[in-house]
Amino acid sequence: MEVKIGIQNVVREVIIETTETAAAVEKLVNDAIADGGILSLTDGKGRRVVVPVATLAYVDFGGGVAGHVGFRS
Repeated sequence: MEVKIGIQNVVREVIIETTETAAAVEKLVNDAIADGGILSLTDGKGRRVVVPVATLAYVDFGGGVAGHVGFRS
């Protein structure tokens, strides 16, 4: 699932592909906001993204992987 994280005063959003479900990502975001700490997500390759919740502008998640380019059988 693709997760887009908007950060205050940063022009580009952070985009990661994670194997987590939408419900799991929502829980991580809600818990991080409630604790006032950090949002930590790991992508499918093991790369970890850590963002202080004080700087979060938005978190966009859901849907699936973007469509494929080219021929499919």
